[in-house]
Amino acid sequence: MEQGRIPSFASAGKSIFLNMDPEKIAPYVILCVRDPLCFSEDPIKEFSEFFDKIDTLQKTALFTTFTGVYKETSITVCFTGSGGPDTELALMELIMSSPKANTFIRLGASGGFQPWVRIGEFILTLAAVRDEGCSKEYISPNFPAVAHFEVLLAQIEAFENRKLDYHVGVTRSLDSMYPGLGRASKDGYLQDDHKKLIDYWSKARVLNIDRETSIILTLSTLFGLRGGSACIVVDNYFTGEIVPQEVLKEKFHEGARAILDSLNILSIWDKKKLEKRKNYIFPSLLTP
Repeated sequence: MEQGRIPSFASAGKSIFLNMDPEKIAPYVILCVRDPLCFSEDPIKEFSEFFDKIDTLQKTALFTTFTGVYKETSITVCFTGSGGPDTELALMELIMSSPKANTFIRLGASGGFQPWVRIGEFILTLAAVRDEGCSKEYISPNFPAVAHFEVLLAQIEAFENRKLDYHVGVTRSLDSMYPGLGRASKDGYLQDDHKKLIDYWSKARVLNIDRETSIILTLSTLFGLRGGSACIVVDNYFTGEIVPQEVLKEKFHEGARAILDSLNILSIWDKKKLEKRKNYIFPSLLTP
């Protein structure tokens, strides 16, 4: 089959799934699930209040995307459905349509997989276990899902500046929210292997579980871009605790502001690298 015969997902120079002018997509992108755990209202209304101004907004049946300015940094936010396939579709449309987009951060919710990871804290992902199926369509499971070090450093600085509680470590991404997570489904259905999953990954020091991080990190690395993830812990699989909804919203908003701060920090670092003609950030480059 010739590639030229395979239909594209574009019309009039725009992605039909995003309907976003490619020139309006910023270098820095946040990918965020429309998660009822984290948003009590329209997520666009809640999130856009953090910005100094909104430049463009597009809604389709699948995605809502807007670009705004935060502390003089242009940032795009794309709200998606849950899981690897929905995230992959938005991510690839952003990557393939935009000449500028180079940094992609997931902001979302997750479950805590260690007794000492407290609800309401954040996990800044260092690397992810690729237990979802979508990324395996791109590359062997042996290929690592790792956060870009500049993204992680900027996140750490931003969360420190805002005095938020966080951990840095490994996330496990998967597809199933029931047996694949060790959670019983209809009539208590669980196989023996399912019952061992929580202890297995906890012993490997996995900090949290979600459905989107590994596809973002895998594809960002695969295509020479920067990826990262920051997830609030909404519940803990060892203690059984769950963040109260009214507390969760407030804490999630704090995390959103920290992620915006981290992208603003990256923007400053990127300008410094350009000025000094360096490819990577390093400590002495940031000293006066």
